[in-house]
Amino acid sequence: MRLRSVVLAAVTFAAVAVPISAGTAQAVTDPAQYVNAFVGTKPGGPDFGHGGGAGNTFPGAVSPFGMLQWSPDTVTHQHGGYHYDDNRIRGFSLTHLSGPGCSDFGNIPFMPTLGTSPVSYYTFNHANEIAQPGYYSVAFDNGLRTELTANQRSGVARFTYPAGQRASLSVDAAKAFNAASGSITIGTNSLSGYTDSGGFCGAGNRYRLHFTVTFDQNFSTAGVVDEQGKVDESRRTVEGKSGQQLPPEPKTAETQNLPASPGVTQQDVQPFAAAAFVSFNTSTVTARIGISFVDLDGAKANLASETGTKSFDEVKAQSRAAWNGWLGRIDVTGGTTTQLRTLYTSLYHSLLHPNVYSDVNGRYTGFDNQVHTTSTVQYANYSGWDVYRSQIALISLLAPKEASDIAQSAVNQAAQGGYFDRWTVANGGTGVMNGDPMAIIVSTVHAFGGTSFDTAQALQRIVAGVNDVRQRPGWLQYNTYGYVPTGLPDVWGSASTTLEYTSADFAISQLASRLGDTATAENFLRRAQNWRNIFESGQKYLKPRNTDLSWPAFDPIQENEYVEGNAAQYTWLVPYNHRGLFDAMGGNATVVSRLDTFFTELNAGPKKPYAYLGNEPTLNTPWAYAYAGAPAKTQDVVRRALTSIFTPVPEGLVGNDDLGEMSSWAVWAALGMYPEAPGRADLVLASPQFPQTTITRGNGKTITITAAGASDSAKYVQSLRVNGTASTKPWLPSTFVANGGTLDYALGTSASSWGTAAADAPPSFDVGPTPARTGAVSGLASKCADADPAVTGNGAPVRLWDCNTSAAQQWTLASDGTVRAAGRCMDVSSSSRSNGAKIQLWDCNGTGAQQWWPKANGSLVNPPSGRCLDVPNSNSANGTQLQIYDCNSSTAQQWRVP
Repeated sequence: MRLRSVVLAAVTFAAVAVPISAGTAQAVTDPAQYVNAFVGTKPGGPDFGHGGGAGNTFPGAVSPFGMLQWSPDTVTHQHGGYHYDDNRIRGFSLTHLSGPGCSDFGNIPFMPTLGTSPVSYYTFNHANEIAQPGYYSVAFDNGLRTELTANQRSGVARFTYPAGQRASLSVDAAKAFNAASGSITIGTNSLSGYTDSGGFCGAGNRYRLHFTVTFDQNFSTAGVVDEQGKVDESRRTVEGKSGQQLPPEPKTAETQNLPASPGVTQQDVQPFAAAAFVSFNTSTVTARIGISFVDLDGAKANLASETGTKSFDEVKAQSRAAWNGWLGRIDVTGGTTTQLRTLYTSLYHSLLHPNVYSDVNGRYTGFDNQVHTTSTVQYANYSGWDVYRSQIALISLLAPKEASDIAQSAVNQAAQGGYFDRWTVANGGTGVMNGDPMAIIVSTVHAFGGTSFDTAQALQRIVAGVNDVRQRPGWLQYNTYGYVPTGLPDVWGSASTTLEYTSADFAISQLASRLGDTATAENFLRRAQNWRNIFESGQKYLKPRNTDLSWPAFDPIQENEYVEGNAAQYTWLVPYNHRGLFDAMGGNATVVSRLDTFFTELNAGPKKPYAYLGNEPTLNTPWAYAYAGAPAKTQDVVRRALTSIFTPVPEGLVGNDDLGEMSSWAVWAALGMYPEAPGRADLVLASPQFPQTTITRGNGKTITITAAGASDSAKYVQSLRVNGTASTKPWLPSTFVANGGTLDYALGTSASSWGTAAADAPPSFDVGPTPARTGAVSGLASKCADADPAVTGNGAPVRLWDCNTSAAQQWTLASDGTVRAAGRCMDVSSSSRSNGAKIQLWDCNGTGAQQWWPKANGSLVNPPSGRCLDVPNSNSANGTQLQIYDCNSSTAQQWRVP
């Protein structure tokens, strides 16, 4: 079957009631029919203490990247607002986050009611519930039916009441998932007001949301509701506030002593806070609503521009058309019904965030709480720590124009707030999680062709932010030591924070390189190799390290000093330099064996030394096999993860979807490719799940993938043709993404030797010359650096000696930044950072003590110490052992390298 983005009549899909079965080959022109919006609303895996074992998604009506997410909220609360196993709906609120590990939004719940008094909740049965892209419907057990549909900033609700029953509705302007306050005003057939809320993960973020709703008929009665639920029809305005009902999650350095809250909680449904209660003399009521984060006029303008007087069914069709336009950018042929539902549900969830935040006239409230105007679109809600890994790359692949606006929005946030925050909600930063993800997001957008933003300002602010404690807690120590040491009170997870910073540094280097800033590019590429400073060459793990260079007690399954994972899981987080990491670990054979053990389990959680693919830190690891000469193992693990961890049922996500990040991984897995290196558009290959796929990028470029006979068992690549030419490389360069092209696979059910040659491995990005260069290292008095040939083992002094072309003076500048002679590396004794530390020859071990940076001024710098290779006291006598010393540009530090 071939899916095209052509809209037919809406297909009703009550996802949970339709059995999953193999599809038959037939033309399908409505990819939205395969979306099961209930996926992720029920726990699909254990609660490992990181936000619950569900996807934390919501099933309600929303358009692509929509500001309005109108969705039901159950009494039993998950962070998306809806728990599939609870049959009690307490309201339909206007804003949601899809898949977060903490709660925010849930603003202004609407609750249709029978009778003359508001209610806490009504019960329902899933057989009477429908969730589709852009549409949600539920009939309560009492016969009252609610239907919701949405444009980006506005939407329509249709309430159908049983005949002979009083048709009523409550709307509370001071209710949200967190503490809130608000005000509501009642007109003759309208309601308007605002709400203030925030507090994501216990943070101090605040936002104000304005709303206006117009009904298709006048109220028969109207009033406000007091805390006891009594209606006062003499009043037409009310203000109020509601308290915090949900415990914060430990998602920042400051909250690490808090216990993780349960994945689900019973959220109190009383009392009302600032609620209106209105009634109608009819059985069907239509409500048109507009919202704005600027002001009431903005909400009215959004409603008038997007929805106007359109009927409910017109808006529903419009929303579905929008979804089919986006979903159809990945157009597949063949596949089973299960595969199609997994693909398009995952793509749907990948396209919910970030959210349109500016009004139709371009106005938005900035991070400085001032109103700004943009000529493009301002976006909000960046789950930075999560989505930098693959969701933002997927958006950029499919929509470079919109991705450019997403990048510019991030730059605007930094300009107005003073720094790039890690996790933002509406117009505020929260400081949630760790690392410096916005640098990666902006660089990745640019790499995938989203270049229509202020790139110069972006790079300037990103670079400035690496020395800002708000953007990078522990930045001073990171810059000083080349790693984030243990014991810093404002850092959550010193080891993982170091690795997050190195990934960000790499992405910065790539952005700077593309913009022509070679000095910044080189500096940050060197910084990106700081992972070597926490690589312990004995056990060969990336470990926490103390300020004095010592290593604290260690266990591969320790979570201390790591973020939502353990040491075994984070040791693979060098996605831009697997070659350097793998060589330090002992080479490909050792690495493949370790990876095989690591994938003993696919979602083991943080207390075992195995993969944890229900959370972000190990998402890059299945693709790592390709760098170690074993791409068939990538093909196997990726397909096993895709088909076992992601399923198109309510419990089909085993962990938080995190604003589309986990779902985006499933989309990439189905395509058989992945953006492994942060800030680049190179793609590591697995194998495609569908016989044919066409990716329409939205900029006139297309990528066509054919794989006759593809199936979940035929997952092994036998051969590949790229743009008609045979290729044995299990990766694609960024030029392929930029230009588009064709991939033609031959697949089989058994692993082949395709892509196993060392020369075919995906690129790793290190700091030494490629190819390596060999020759003398000469300096003071025209003498040479010499590895004392009289000492054959580790510890041979590296000394000054008359140049003699011996093997002890033949130094190789290797691609990994080491300087080698006689099969060993030039090494700073005991990894010391102190003036006078001696230089020796030692087994190459991948640590920072063996890194050397030849500068243009002739100095040879050891990056972890920041000190230069030096002849002590400028003593040019033969046998003078070299040292590191403060760089001073003296002749004792001038070296000529190969």
